[in-house]
Amino acid sequence: MKASSTVRLVVPGIAALMGYLALRDTLSPPAALAESPSIGARQRNEKKSFTDSQIIDGFMKTAFGAEYHLAGRVDRIRKYQMPVRVYVDGSMRADRQKQIGKVIRDVSMRIQHLDIALTNERDDANTIVTLVRDRDLQKTITSFYGPEKAKEIHDSLDPQCLSGFRKNDNYEIQRSDVILTVDNGDFVFLDCAYEELLQSLGPINDTDTVPWTMFNDQVSMGFFGVYDQYILNILYDPRIKAGMTIDEVRALLPSILPDVRAWVAKINNLPR
Repeated sequence: MKASSTVRLVVPGIAALMGYLALRDTLSPPAALAESPSIGARQRNEKKSFTDSQIIDGFMKTAFGAEYHLAGRVDRIRKYQMPVRVYVDGSMRADRQKQIGKVIRDVSMRIQHLDIALTNERDDANTIVTLVRDRDLQKTITSFYGPEKAKEIHDSLDPQCLSGFRKNDNYEIQRSDVILTVDNGDFVFLDCAYEELLQSLGPINDTDTVPWTMFNDQVSMGFFGVYDQYILNILYDPRIKAGMTIDEVRALLPSILPDVRAWVAKINNLPR
């Protein structure tokens, strides 16, 4: 199990909302990566060439389903259909706040049709990133989800980071919450930050059968890899709508993949 263990949970919500708990030019590597040589090494050595079937397999396994759920259907596309504004809650460790800003800018530049940015106003945000010390993580999870579910999460994975979202009846994500610990080192922090922020955008299901995605608990990356860029760019292509079924998405993928491939190649300076 990776150091940044996470758990995914579907729980009943309020007023038909369901919460999902989840444990451009060519770009140079984001500055956040320079702070962790091990992340930079992983990025230089990452696999960057994939077949259509490999990309489709990973997308279907992460965009549909949920690793663990208590209520509600998980066989529909879930995504934001509105701009995503992220507020960072937590005054400790200004360096971690700066890293979150770099991560969000990196995500924004690599997902073509997603409007995501930081905001300084909590009331303007639909994604809240809560920064806590490791010793306060369980207390924070309890305040978010109650003592019973907090104990269940602790006993299942004893996580170092956590994320979740709520959606409406049309499977449109309305709000996300991300909890990150600040004192477990740069690698764990960045690995958690990328994984949890990206999963809070919709691909909530973990899989242990796809070796190239950070949505595999056996894989630790610490950056937004090429394979996951394919997954998120498919999800946020305007032709993919919240609430779509597996069959509806499969019918669209042949027309979407060439455009996604062209974008990911351009943004990563890959051969076409």
